[in-house]
Amino acid sequence: MQRAATGSGYLAPTPVQAAVIPAALSGSDVLAVAQTGSGKTVAFALPLLQQVQSTAPGTPRHVKALVLLPTRELAMQVATVLRDQARFLSDPPRLVVVFGGVSVNPQMMRLRGGADVLVATPGRLLDLVDKNAVRLPELEMLVLDEADRLLDAAFADELARVLALLPPRRQTLLFSATMPPAVRQLADRLLHDPVRVQIADTAQTVPDIVQRVITVDPPRRTALLRHLMQTQGWKRALVFVATQHAAETVAAKLYDHGVYATPFHGGLSQGARTQAIDELRKGQWDVVVTTDLAARGLDIAQLPVVVNYDLPRSAVDYVHRIGRTGRAGASGLALSFVSAATEAHMRLIEKRQALQLPREVVAGFEPTEVVAPPDRAAVPGTGGIKGKRPSKKDKLRAQAASDASGGDGDSGPGSGR
Repeated sequence: MQRAATGSGYLAPTPVQAAVIPAALSGSDVLAVAQTGSGKTVAFALPLLQQVQSTAPGTPRHVKALVLLPTRELAMQVATVLRDQARFLSDPPRLVVVFGGVSVNPQMMRLRGGADVLVATPGRLLDLVDKNAVRLPELEMLVLDEADRLLDAAFADELARVLALLPPRRQTLLFSATMPPAVRQLADRLLHDPVRVQIADTAQTVPDIVQRVITVDPPRRTALLRHLMQTQGWKRALVFVATQHAAETVAAKLYDHGVYATPFHGGLSQGARTQAIDELRKGQWDVVVTTDLAARGLDIAQLPVVVNYDLPRSAVDYVHRIGRTGRAGASGLALSFVSAATEAHMRLIEKRQALQLPREVVAGFEPTEVVAPPDRAAVPGTGGIKGKRPSKKDKLRAQAASDASGGDGDSGPGSGR
């Protein structure tokens, strides 16, 4: 495994690897908070593979290590890393990766011979458990990667069901780019006396990403993007938009004007999604226009540019988006388009990230919209950034409190997510 790691370019461990690997090898639970691109996949891959290797050859295979991830792309990417780091082992573990969006039958066939390591998304794992294709009573190690995303509303119930299936005596490694209260509560519930690893941003760990903001009227963003692709000499770019429809529309407009662009979003088949990212890595596309599906964990080596065509809903999503560039020691550029209507939202993102970015104007694309957006901050409970609006639970609590005090039941202005 040392030979494989060296061959992958890890001549010395990154800070998160140096902290996590010894703790994991000692059998301790680990709670690790590290920014995107810090090398955390290898930090859990190496100790996981060594633990799996301790089983005597010839014994029946059962799932000894489970890696849970929120998306198909991350599952495939982590499986690739595990296979790469195990490539020189004389008796490599049997690894199976399972995820939704494709037929379950081929995955069930691959599981018939057993598996040492299972890389899975929660929903498909539960499908396979229900079909008796996977059993987890002998699990020795659980890895939760992108834990903050696994606790999103889309995954939280499935994650709870998966955790209820696992044996209580196991080693658990939990990785997250952020530490919101929900992740902290999950760690308190799952981990036993964990080794806590928090990699502070330093000159050695912060990616080399230049962040820029260009003001432009919304109808001219696509033309500006084409102009920048042509004048700046960008060979590849990942462009983030707000919706699947926008991904299709912007990609089509770019393609019609001579820019090789393709959409990437959750509405596509798994084959189309895999093909789009593979072809971007190979340089066959100039632009991939995507939703936040591509914001987490996706590793595209030497990607020079990320563009926020639409601003992300939250400051955390902003960090994950721009983290697709400037990876593995390379430099990168993160560009955000801002209009009069989104200026206040950009300021909130800057405030959360302790940034103050100058506004730029590109000649020929000077904005004409100067009407200031409404001051949403002046209206209680309607912050323009995710996390500031009251949730449904908050509203129910407020309703209950109002009813108990004889109020009129109005929980205040604003709308839940």
